[in-house]
Amino acid sequence: MKNEQCPVIALVGRPNVGKSTLFNRLIKSRKAIVDPTPGVTRDRHYEKVTWEDRSFVLIDTGGIELGRDEKMSAFIQEQTWQAIQEADLIIFLLDGRGGLLAEDYEVVRLLRRSSKPLYHVVNKIDGPEQEDTLVPQFFELGVDKLWPVSAEHGYGIKDLFDTLVENLAPPEEIEGIPDETIMLACIGRPNVGKSSLINRLLGQDRMVVSDIPGTTRDSVDTLLESNGSNYLLIDTAGIRRKGKVQDRLEKFSVIRALKAMERCDVVLLLIDAGEGIAEQDTKVIGYALERGRACLVLVNKWDLLKGDKKQQKWVLDEVAMSTRFMEFAPRITISALTGSGIKKILPTINEIYSQYTKTFTTNKLNRALQKATEVHTPPLHKGRRLKFYYTTQISNKPPTFIIFVNYPKGVHFSYYRFLVNQFRSILGLEKTSLKIILKERKRDKYGKQ
Repeated sequence: MKNEQCPVIALVGRPNVGKSTLFNRLIKSRKAIVDPTPGVTRDRHYEKVTWEDRSFVLIDTGGIELGRDEKMSAFIQEQTWQAIQEADLIIFLLDGRGGLLAEDYEVVRLLRRSSKPLYHVVNKIDGPEQEDTLVPQFFELGVDKLWPVSAEHGYGIKDLFDTLVENLAPPEEIEGIPDETIMLACIGRPNVGKSSLINRLLGQDRMVVSDIPGTTRDSVDTLLESNGSNYLLIDTAGIRRKGKVQDRLEKFSVIRALKAMERCDVVLLLIDAGEGIAEQDTKVIGYALERGRACLVLVNKWDLLKGDKKQQKWVLDEVAMSTRFMEFAPRITISALTGSGIKKILPTINEIYSQYTKTFTTNKLNRALQKATEVHTPPLHKGRRLKFYYTTQISNKPPTFIIFVNYPKGVHFSYYRFLVNQFRSILGLEKTSLKIILKERKRDKYGKQ
């Protein structure tokens, strides 16, 4: 079995040079905020992009501003430099209309220190005539190749990324992992107990355990065999809350968590019972859901709440409320310190994985669809009844189904959610994510449905 990681490409540059516009063009949506105010990209944005059959994770960063002391600016720069450290390749975006500034020389000097492949891209160039007048000044940076593009209009983008993906290193491959190994990404904020949990599961101290957040500097993969099943445990550095990034030496490690999620089957999200669930935890669950991963929520340090029934209920209610969009994810209270609840983890993972990899016959799926539409008759769309014709499974990890319908855009979210819940219940997929894709069944030339 081969285990591959997507390369990471970071978009960096001064504020307001068009990083978010380029990011949005590549992901074909508008997930990043585009605003002329410098510093509007408050946090890194990440997205998996496929270009000419080659996939990579694209990071949109905040702007590099040298010599600025404001707290927000310092945080944005911390994130940017962390992105540079984690990236496999860097796109340095320059402002063709704004021209070459003194800061650009310093930024280039710092970027070259990273020894990462570096592409110098001059943005806001709308055509060949502007190349001749606006681009030459940037050769003063001492570069051999400049890439003129327009992130807004698309000029030059294809040439840039065709060349870029050709020069990407081949996907990293890790050999020697047994077939049917369940890939587990252990994710959570610093000091939540990830390394302690893995040590408990392994039965030996293979990870460095410390009460100092940030001890885990790199992801470490460890193979575990238990009761005839194999698990690959991916330990990652903690995901730090935004307000606590001060030390420039401290690794801000969301990228590593995302890399781990790209590789895993099941995300183990650890939550600190003493602190409760935080916004950053729900973001991680959101990332996992977007990537179609199964998830197990582990509320660690439960021993801290021993005997405090009121606080226990409050924590569990908060976790349930914050993860309501992912209700299928099982929740277990544990203590990596005392070992409480640890024995439940692997059996629960086995149940989740069994559902996550399930395949179904088309007959069984169509019976499930028929039963669902009998329970709740499809509504009208523009005066016409929605018709769900048939369904089939196209993949697993997670189970993914296509349902053919006469008007896919007419299916309201509430009815779509009803169908998902019905499939989950009828097919026994209560503990895994699943996907349903609605597709229009083409009308024949006589207009029949």
